[in-house]
Amino acid sequence: MLQPTQASPAVPDMERIVDQYGTGLLRMCYLYLKDMQLAEDAVQDTFLKVYRNYGQFNGGAGEKTWVTRIAINVCKDYLRTAWRRRVNVVEELNDIPDAEGPHAAEDGALLEEVVALKPKYREVLLLYYYQDLKISEIAKVLGAPESTISVRLKRAREQLKSRLEGWEFD
Repeated sequence: MLQPTQASPAVPDMERIVDQYGTGLLRMCYLYLKDMQLAEDAVQDTFLKVYRNYGQFNGGAGEKTWVTRIAINVCKDYLRTAWRRRVNVVEELNDIPDAEGPHAAEDGALLEEVVALKPKYREVLLLYYYQDLKISEIAKVLGAPESTISVRLKRAREQLKSRLEGWEFD
């Protein structure tokens, strides 16, 4: 069994953290990496980092914000690696865990359009709608001013609106 590092005397309730954030993180990591196996690895690495570094969590941001920031950094590290293979995003979208909630049926087509956005717009949409983070939390996660996040979110919505005009769920 893994032991927390000397610097992290607090032992997190990992079962609760995995249950609470696991599916959302997997969806987000998949949309970042566009590969389900890499996304699963990224989520696992995220939880290992959370376990090892929980003592450094100071509560300045919410736990969800902190865990999400770790997951984003893990995904960015994966994207930097030379061995990362390219995949066909449209074929792989079927592997994303099912969405929960009243709009689950329209989620698949919408995800295709979200994935097609530039990364800076895609990540704010993912964090806002799929991770349910507030603009202030997204700003902390991405290390950007709240005004920048608001503008990116607005532009992402506008781009999606123009792409989805005439769509059956429009």
